[in-house]
Amino acid sequence: MRSFSFLVNPLSGGGAAPAAVVPVARLLRDAGAEVEVTYSPGPRATLDLVRAGVARGDVIVAVGGDGMLSSIAGQVAQEGGVLGMVPAGRGNDFARMLKLSEDAEVIAKVLLTGEETPTDLIEVTLPGGEPRLVAGSVYSGVDARAGEIVDKVRWMPAKVQYPYAALHSLATYVPSTFRVVVDGEAHTFVAATVVVANSGYYGKGMHIAPSASVTDGVLDVIVIEAASRREMVKALPKVYDGSHIALDQVKVLRGTSVEISGTPSVPMGGDGEPLGMLPTSHDAPAVVRVLPGALKILT
Repeated sequence: MRSFSFLVNPLSGGGAAPAAVVPVARLLRDAGAEVEVTYSPGPRATLDLVRAGVARGDVIVAVGGDGMLSSIAGQVAQEGGVLGMVPAGRGNDFARMLKLSEDAEVIAKVLLTGEETPTDLIEVTLPGGEPRLVAGSVYSGVDARAGEIVDKVRWMPAKVQYPYAALHSLATYVPSTFRVVVDGEAHTFVAATVVVANSGYYGKGMHIAPSASVTDGVLDVIVIEAASRREMVKALPKVYDGSHIALDQVKVLRGTSVEISGTPSVPMGGDGEPLGMLPTSHDAPAVVRVLPGALKILT
């Protein structure tokens, strides 16, 4: 019988996470499992909780959205632990990629009997910074700007936050010249965004990288080259079903190591969280690489 340490982000999903954990924890306890539930006390303390939970042999369960998952996934991987998920955020895109249910009974069954699936992670390093691990994707350009807007419109109904942010960022974007080096091969693009994807989904269901897999040891690099604002807004619905890949201004590259810089500098994000500003072409680039099978996730 597995034991579990639940780490809950009380702000995820507009406050939905605390309610989501209750029925799952009850079902696990009814099945005879030991369950400890802790509300996230902050990044540093959370990492200490991960370390202690793994040392006890617990499955660490992230309760929240993609940001919560990414904030502890790297630590679970480094400690050699196993991660479970209760999707309870605004986007839940990594859970979508893994085809994980949001139904409490299904979640409890996966946690009790699911397989430990080796899953890739992303490591991103900015000049002068420490490596940071991300589960789903790293992106720079209009999508990172949209992420900033989402954080400012939490007062909106959850279902309209991401579409509003995407439209607003497209309506005001300015292209950048990106230098993208994939496994040593350099490319230059005048583009709206560059996405380095482990998972196929981001932005609450946008299928940005339809061919991506979290178990193949390869990153998909999606470049959306600059077009008029009107054309960009018109093409936005195609991103939800992945058909944008067929557009002439969309380029797809694949590799295990990616270097990115851009002029003028634009925001970078990872799994809904800000990472900083993309280095300019005069600086050392941001370096993104895949860590194959770094994390065991119950699926």
